[in-house]
Amino acid sequence: MDIGIKEEDRKNIAQGLSHLLADTYTLYLKTHYFHWNVTGPMFNTLHLMFETQYNELALAVDLVAERIRALDVYAPGTYRDFAKLSSIKESESVPKAQDMIAELVAGHEAVCRTARSVFPSADAASDEATADLLTQRLQTHEKTAWMLRSLLEK
Repeated sequence: MDIGIKEEDRKNIAQGLSHLLADTYTLYLKTHYFHWNVTGPMFNTLHLMFETQYNELALAVDLVAERIRALDVYAPGTYRDFAKLSSIKESESVPKAQDMIAELVAGHEAVCRTARSVFPSADAASDEATADLLTQRLQTHEKTAWMLRSLLEK
């Protein structure tokens, strides 16, 4: 394979993207879980908002995994892999609606940190395609975190 990025660099970038994939998938599961189980006066608003968010995350998982494959590395895809790679922890119970929102804010912020951690490897290898993907993911996660965070203001 000769796309202008050395094999070692491709593997390094793919490793970072694997962490991003695991964080994204874990956040997808958490958002979907909260969509199913949210209750309270904001039920309808949050139920619909979480649905929009988990649908976007489902598409993002595919984009990240396909970028890993475009770098000629296999993408992780098991719960065990994701549990090892993700910086986002599962919920131990069904939180109250406000706690769900706070957990999702923390999750989106974690994905932002993970995405940012991949930039140095992508930049060093002149991997503009990965940098573009990371930029798009950052924009989405920062905006989503902001929107969720606004629901927590008193």
